[in-house]
Amino acid sequence: MIGLVSAMPEEMQSLLNELQISKTLEKGKRTYYQGTIFNQDVVLVFSRWGKVAAAATVTQLINSFAISEIIFSGVAGAIDSKLNIGDIVLGTELIQHDIDASPLYPSLEIPLLGITSFKTKNTTNLEIATQQFLKNYNYYFNKKTLENFDINKTPKLEKGTIVSGDQFVNSSEKIKEIQKLVPQSLCVEMEGAAVAQVCYEYEIPFQIIRIISDKADDNSHIDFPKFANEVAGKYTLGILEKYLS
Repeated sequence: MIGLVSAMPEEMQSLLNELQISKTLEKGKRTYYQGTIFNQDVVLVFSRWGKVAAAATVTQLINSFAISEIIFSGVAGAIDSKLNIGDIVLGTELIQHDIDASPLYPSLEIPLLGITSFKTKNTTNLEIATQQFLKNYNYYFNKKTLENFDINKTPKLEKGTIVSGDQFVNSSEKIKEIQKLVPQSLCVEMEGAAVAQVCYEYEIPFQIIRIISDKADDNSHIDFPKFANEVAGKYTLGILEKYLS
């Protein structure tokens, strides 16, 4: 059974609309929707924002269901200048940019685990599904929707490092700080590395996929719930339809 998680309900509403629900579980102020989608047994849940919320949600998910894999999807802010709004980042490693227990431990190292990043083991099938989605991209969106969100270039997929922290990043200065700490970072969000840590400790395979909603700088003024509902949610639905099928 695959666990499908997003931080905002708008990010997974398209999936929820397609889910054939068999039962729901109410735990820790979360609703876990169990059922089938694209002929696969899944559990859907939105975690709310931030590392603590995401970690609590995924821990409950793993302990309450026979989860074989977790996929976390949602929006993120670009750090790498080559990324544009609408592009997709598939995480190959996840790092918490705001953890610092120095001088007891090196900066960015997770205390007692002895590592600074959590690596995804196999993203090949999700990468193939994403490329298939991008080939049929215009099927999912009309021109007006793309114009409303300044998506004016053909979206692309990038693989690499995603950083997470309990901060909404919307300044060039903060981007520079993160780039100094993690020069290879592609984008920033608030949950992925926490999900990765929980999955690492429970030995559950995980994948993190993010849709770029903004540049994470001083000009970040997008309507995030609207973008999540009208754009990111459709990305998730289209990609996972390919992946699960």
